[in-house]
Amino acid sequence: MDTHLEFGILGPLEVRLGGTPVRVGGPRQRALLALLLCNANRVVSRDQLIDELLRDQPAGSADRMLRVQISRLRKALADGGTEPRLLARPPGYLLRVADGELDLHAFERGVADGRHALEQGDPRQAVVLLRKAESLWRGRLLADLEFERFARSEVQRLEVLRLGAVEERIGAELALGRHTALCAELEQLAGEHPLNERLRGQLMLALYRSGRQADALETYRAGRSLLVEELGIEPGPQLKRLQLAILEHGAALELPQLTSHDGPAPA
Repeated sequence: MDTHLEFGILGPLEVRLGGTPVRVGGPRQRALLALLLCNANRVVSRDQLIDELLRDQPAGSADRMLRVQISRLRKALADGGTEPRLLARPPGYLLRVADGELDLHAFERGVADGRHALEQGDPRQAVVLLRKAESLWRGRLLADLEFERFARSEVQRLEVLRLGAVEERIGAELALGRHTALCAELEQLAGEHPLNERLRGQLMLALYRSGRQADALETYRAGRSLLVEELGIEPGPQLKRLQLAILEHGAALELPQLTSHDGPAPA
């Protein structure tokens, strides 16, 4: 019998045992598990658990309720192992998660590996690794629990990491000559993040390399207008240099020379 546990928070909270979904209780117990998963393999104090999840309860009642929820969650996560997953560790509790069991850990490791491949000058491998990391997301982080106070900072942190990984992967694909295929994705991303200058610059470059100089310059103009109207600032120097290079058909905008392990860029 497969007793391998898998935890997912890159989307609605999900627990599987041997591939079969595990029911971990109602909203309060699910929130408890989510908070522990966000701090997997680290002790979360009783005071923090009560403050985050049971602050509407009287002190004595909250403490008893937490013990009940911990006991129920411990039983729900029993996987046939000799040691329980949920351990009492002063001043609170620790959820033990092994390597490969939590999608968040796999995502963070995949992003780190993808960035390392870029640093080593291997954009093709970086694309593979970063796309695999992106594929782990099933929607918004803790989509069914993102209203919880504890989830807000984690959602913000990981959305920034997720977008950064997308930007890195797009940069690698641009280096491989996939500019035409990227235009539609970049137009959508620039629409969702209109003040993000890196995405706007990547869109300008993809459009220019696709023979759409006028569209690239209009993308700059629209972005500049937004920055001035929304924030009262001009585009940064990198975006300004890119606009000037597009106007002058600068040689720096041509595809970089591929190294031997990149192989030829797609037509």
